[in-house]
Amino acid sequence: MASIFENVPGAPADVIFALTAAYKADTDPKKVNLGVGAYRTEEGKPWVLPVVHKADHIMVDDENLDHEYLPILGLENFRKASSKLILGENSKAIAEGRVGSAQCISGTGAVYTGAHFLSKHYPFKGAACYISKPTWANHRAIFEGVGIPVLEYPYWDAETKGLDLKGMLGAMEAAPSGSIFLLHPCAHNPTGVDPTPDQWKQIADVMEARGHFTFFDTAYQGFASGSLDKDAYSVRYFVERGFEMFIAQSFSKNFGLYSERAGNLTIVAKTPEIKNTIESQIAKAQRAVISNPPAYGSRVVSLVLNDETLYKEWEENLSFMANRIIAMRQALFDELVALGTPGTWNHIVDQIGMFSFTGLSTPQVKVLKEKYHCYLTDNGRISMAGLNTKNVKYFAAAVDDVVRNV
Repeated sequence: MASIFENVPGAPADVIFALTAAYKADTDPKKVNLGVGAYRTEEGKPWVLPVVHKADHIMVDDENLDHEYLPILGLENFRKASSKLILGENSKAIAEGRVGSAQCISGTGAVYTGAHFLSKHYPFKGAACYISKPTWANHRAIFEGVGIPVLEYPYWDAETKGLDLKGMLGAMEAAPSGSIFLLHPCAHNPTGVDPTPDQWKQIADVMEARGHFTFFDTAYQGFASGSLDKDAYSVRYFVERGFEMFIAQSFSKNFGLYSERAGNLTIVAKTPEIKNTIESQIAKAQRAVISNPPAYGSRVVSLVLNDETLYKEWEENLSFMANRIIAMRQALFDELVALGTPGTWNHIVDQIGMFSFTGLSTPQVKVLKEKYHCYLTDNGRISMAGLNTKNVKYFAAAVDDVVRNV
């Protein structure tokens, strides 16, 4: 009997997973993994934050801790602390009861949860979601997966290796009123290019004038600059301006909880009543998809965010990670300058966060993989966390070669 699924086409492999598999299969001792979107130590190893170790022990020793189901919307202390983290301790929106939330399966789940709600209840029927060009690949997949059309707005200026603000604003002005715009608050993935405060003001002006809906996706708060408040600037500014919005939050990067999938969707509404309505619809949808969110990761985050001593230590851990990334940016830049590599490389140190859009072409990346065993995405994006004092000189020399000869 033939299978009823025999005509289902195979799906292409995920780019990052394929890249990681190729790296693992490579036996060359000089190989460098610059594709993985996770923090690595100077030794190239995963790092469990010391404050997370402490939270682990507190939980293990807590005899009152059980494994009962969480509420459908998640752990309340985690949800409230997450929203306060991104909106600020003195947020007017929180004080007015206009902020809601739902614990989700990391940032991916938070984006999906918000997108699913919009696909069912957004009043501008047929409205498209505009994503930056380029952006994290999953953004397109998530919104298209719930039936929302996806369009792009200009973001990366290949000539200046910076922000194409004119193109971005032009796309916002030209988009139909009520369009959805997905924005990265800090450490833009994959470019590492963020708007300045003045540029955020211009973006907010156009978004407000055109009546667009703001959907922030923040995966790097505190991890980008080392300052939780600085990395939340854009979100808090939009809230002060009176925008309604969704904010997807991930704690994979800034807590190192990659496998625990701790995330939150913060909802900023016009009134407490609207907030309650949105939460009720999200709870209904969440019940049908995951029933209840997992507890472990959210408990770790909640412990840290709600304890003054642990919170302070977490800030120190964040600063340590951010500063190592910044140091690797400087080291790579210095090596390229010392080699006299053709072109300008200021963008390496001007960009921020885990990723850098190097400007390397696809053919150059191909040679980096095949000749030098340096693994990065075809668009030239590298994870700065994959560099360390032992391999940065080697990688810089490889880049110098492909820039001169490919």
